[in-house]
Amino acid sequence: MRVVDLASRPDLCDAALDLGDVGGQFIYQGVSGKMITAERFLRLWGRYFLIALDDDGVPIARALSVPLAFPAEGRTELPDHGWDEAIQWAAQDVMDAREPTALCALEVVISPKLRGTGLSAPMLKALKARAAEDGLRKLIVSVRPIGKEHEPDTPMPDYAARRRPDGLLADRWLRTHERLGARVIKVCPFAVTLTGTFADWREWTGVELVEGENHIPGGIAPVVASKALDHGCYIEANVWMEHPMD
Repeated sequence: MRVVDLASRPDLCDAALDLGDVGGQFIYQGVSGKMITAERFLRLWGRYFLIALDDDGVPIARALSVPLAFPAEGRTELPDHGWDEAIQWAAQDVMDAREPTALCALEVVISPKLRGTGLSAPMLKALKARAAEDGLRKLIVSVRPIGKEHEPDTPMPDYAARRRPDGLLADRWLRTHERLGARVIKVCPFAVTLTGTFADWREWTGVELVEGENHIPGGIAPVVASKALDHGCYIEANVWMEHPMD
């Protein structure tokens, strides 16, 4: 496996994005999701969009991250709005010309045919190496636990706290980070917020919403819907973790 970045191989952008999503394509319909797939965003942070290639030069994994200032003035704690706010912080830092001090991983996506083969750990290590290479002092991640899709109604604090008999975190994706030395900082209760009409949700997920709570493919929390308002709101919690840089 060879890892390149989008800055040096912009021709790989479409193929890398075509590898799939982090659990539900609907995630990319929100403001933050649309930002990270926008050409301007990818061009701006192409150095932090890593792409793994197989022996034939075909993309088999991607890891997208953004540099940001943390801790910094007005940023003493990782945000409760997780993924969404980290993307906003990175954009604010560019506008304010503030020097980044940390790298925030946004997603690691593996080719569907290679999922479960252990490629995610090397991609996280590659992000950590890039952060160190650029003098960034932290690698932080708003982790979206994979197994939570099977328990969308379980509160994230309860789910994230579970451990196996050997003491490791029960969720497979949380455990991958932990095995690489990452520690849990806190649950971010509003990591991703996405709203839309009933027609929007039908288009995004194929699900016809009903009044109240709705479970959707790839969702780790329910969509709460109101027929009177023609509105469905999805708010998912994630888990902030920090990887050591030594």
